[in-house]
Amino acid sequence: MKKNTLKILCLLFAATAFAQQPKPKKEFTAKGKKVTVYTTAENTNLRLTSTDNLTFSASKQPLETETSVFVQPSKKFQTFMGIGAAVTDASAEIFAKLSKEKQDEFLNAYYDKQKGIGYSLLRTTIQSSDFSSGSYSYIEEGDKDLKTFSIDHDRQYRIPLIKKAIQSAGGKLTTYVAPWSPNAFMKSNKNVLKGGTLLPEYYQTWANFYVKFIKAYEKEGIPIWGTSTQNEPMAVQTWESCIYTAEAERDFIKNFLGPTLKKENLGSKKIIVWDHNRDLMNYRANVIYSDPEASKYVWGMGFHWYENWSGGASMFDNVAKVNEAYPDKGLMFTEGCVEKFDATKYQYWPNGERYGISMINDFNNGTAGWTDWNILLDQNGGPNHVGNFCFAPIHADTSTGELIYTPSYYYIGHFSKFIRLNAVRISTAVSRSALLSTSFLNTDGTMATIVMNQSANELTYNLIIGAEKTVVKIPPHAIQTLVY
Repeated sequence: MKKNTLKILCLLFAATAFAQQPKPKKEFTAKGKKVTVYTTAENTNLRLTSTDNLTFSASKQPLETETSVFVQPSKKFQTFMGIGAAVTDASAEIFAKLSKEKQDEFLNAYYDKQKGIGYSLLRTTIQSSDFSSGSYSYIEEGDKDLKTFSIDHDRQYRIPLIKKAIQSAGGKLTTYVAPWSPNAFMKSNKNVLKGGTLLPEYYQTWANFYVKFIKAYEKEGIPIWGTSTQNEPMAVQTWESCIYTAEAERDFIKNFLGPTLKKENLGSKKIIVWDHNRDLMNYRANVIYSDPEASKYVWGMGFHWYENWSGGASMFDNVAKVNEAYPDKGLMFTEGCVEKFDATKYQYWPNGERYGISMINDFNNGTAGWTDWNILLDQNGGPNHVGNFCFAPIHADTSTGELIYTPSYYYIGHFSKFIRLNAVRISTAVSRSALLSTSFLNTDGTMATIVMNQSANELTYNLIIGAEKTVVKIPPHAIQTLVY
């Protein structure tokens, strides 16, 4: 009897265990699916416009004379954490000058998933940057103990805009922060501008500063996901800047910033290293990630796109090499904008294409999130207190109250509107260099494939997913998102 009871119990246990096993997820298939094509193209009125509804049919070996985009749904890579932009003092000051109607239009254009392009990331500054009307601090100069710390400055323009952005995005925006410079008394050059280094005797004071800022913003109802150590730590700029060698950043994180955040119950806040151009990112990764005591505090690496200041091309391969060497660390594009503002070039198409090229390459090389620089600037490309005027995807002409949408806005939108949070990047390749492409599988089971035509010719291409294909036309100098 005991034997039979034991046998029955074992069978029941086995059956229960089998029933509790998660069912394997169905592999994505294009069979029977319809494709909606959205297009933005130069010399047309197409701006994120639905241009085609297609169906898949059986595929076969494509010919060499055909152009094809190949998507392999079984090959999955990084999880998508969002696309967004920086709310700087400049952006917030210009936003405050808009009419209520234009403010609502602006917020919907960026943050609403249906009416706009659905931004889900936000970057902002700790203290002033060049895109502020002037330099300022949250403490009185010389206050080593931070007794005078206050974010009252930000309550006038920046905090109200960030709160409205969060509300417009549905109540949640992944928000992270970055300092441009410690206070002058903490630095070797006694100046918040023009580089200099953080003096060792103020390492702890400066680490405490991050804590004060994060807690103050969170008290305002703005959750902070993380912080970078320093914006552009190898650039001596005419504006707020501070130099950290790789070794100095490593030691500051290991001995001060990481332990201080942990001690203050902020250990869950992510630390982003580097936050500078692709050119030197590999060295920074090697130095910091090779030190286990520093590396344990670091989420991953942020990078910018300005390495072409030297006259060379964008160094996308460096992103891939960091990802290959340190696959357990995150990658995020933390800043990019088109420099040297010129109002005659609002609709200059290559500015938009620069975004498309960078975003496709950066995502294909392992980047999880992508953040533009100023979310809004005026008709002069500012305000900027050192004359470093730049482009934004949307400008406001404060003399007329109108908003000006540039090609960059639409190129970014081809990604941010259709790739949703926690999507997974899918293997995608092209057969001809005129095209660039990337794909993401959303959590609702829809695939978004972005295809960019860099050439001056209309192209016809096959979109091939496994044993299925559809044929698509793309205009010259255009970008498409195919949702299926």
